[in-house]
Amino acid sequence: MCFKKGCFLNIEAQTQVIGTLIFERENASISIGKRVFISGSIIAAQRVDIGDDVLVSWGTTIVDHNSHSTSFTLRSNDAVDWLEGKKDWTHVKIAPVKISNKVWIGFNCIILKGVTIGEGAVVGAGSVVTKDVPPWTIVAGNPARIIREIPENER
Repeated sequence: MCFKKGCFLNIEAQTQVIGTLIFERENASISIGKRVFISGSIIAAQRVDIGDDVLVSWGTTIVDHNSHSTSFTLRSNDAVDWLEGKKDWTHVKIAPVKISNKVWIGFNCIILKGVTIGEGAVVGAGSVVTKDVPPWTIVAGNPARIIREIPENER
């Protein structure tokens, strides 16, 4: 776990985190609900919220930012600046991630900035989630797309 000044971490009851939590900048926040299992990585520059009864499988990364600017001129010193605690985040796109209750995220997925995954959704192994996932749907692929809805009797 890597903390910065003013960061907030909340982990509720009966939750296991055996993955990696990284707070990339000051005042970043990670909130994890009840009965959650996380074996992947969460990398927060602003905010990542995970609801109750969520499974995040091995190798999955949840990140709320682009890490670097797409402009080489702006990112050329990022590695050294981050190490020295003076990385400039002003040109990095950042947006909170929300994982709703009852979500299952399969092995080796990537959940990118600004995404909300709706209640009860399932993300297939190896998926790259670049946009919101509706509740009670199964998504898969790169980029992830809807495969099918989960029927009422399976909710």
